[in-house]
Amino acid sequence: MSEGIETKDKKLKAKLKRLEDFEKKALGHRARVKERFFREGPESFTDEDLLELLLFFGIPRKDTRKLARELLANFQSDLSRVLDAEPKELLQISGLGPSAILPLKVAREVARRYLRSRAKKAVYLRSPKEVYDYLWFELKARKRETFVVVYLSAVSEVLHVDELFEGTITEAVVYPREVFSQAIKLSASSIIVAHNHPSGNLKPSPDDIRLTELLYLAGKLLHIKLVDHLIVGDSGYFSFAEEGLLEEIARRVSQRL
Repeated sequence: MSEGIETKDKKLKAKLKRLEDFEKKALGHRARVKERFFREGPESFTDEDLLELLLFFGIPRKDTRKLARELLANFQSDLSRVLDAEPKELLQISGLGPSAILPLKVAREVARRYLRSRAKKAVYLRSPKEVYDYLWFELKARKRETFVVVYLSAVSEVLHVDELFEGTITEAVVYPREVFSQAIKLSASSIIVAHNHPSGNLKPSPDDIRLTELLYLAGKLLHIKLVDHLIVGDSGYFSFAEEGLLEEIARRVSQRL
């Protein structure tokens, strides 16, 4: 009887020793990863490395390298898709619980607010990329079409960013009076408008073109310039200004006035 108890005790002690050794090894690995981050810089880290590091903060004593690899595999090896994923999608992956996904969602929100802050401080004519980067990050993962307006001052500083409409974006849904009444309140001299295509297709639809023409016409009558209309998808954006479509619209509007 006592021999059986002793055998069980030995097995339990052996298991505890293996667990202790694993935890020490894991802690040592984590310390080396953190040290490398500061020594070599984040640019030296792959997406898998960064995900592993993020997961440290949600999973205290476990190998997170395998989870990081599995996350990327489940989301087409695309870090942005991992961060954009809904919590319910992430929770379907074995080993990920609410605590584990928390740092992922926090990282995404910090990135969103960082880009928004930079966009608000940007001078559009000097740094349009900062405005575009923010709008792309803000809209690319939306499941419903969302219409955003960026209001610019006379020297092209970003005065305000506003989400005005959600749903199928057409000229029947987007009311120019709401777009331009806010512009008048802010004393904005020009605006950029943007909306997303959840399908990922960046090609402007006939409705998108008609809406842009309507907004351009309203802006011209009110002396508030429409600088650009962006269509955002998960792979990038389409710019009416960069593609020359806004110039065509301007010519059509001028012929009608």
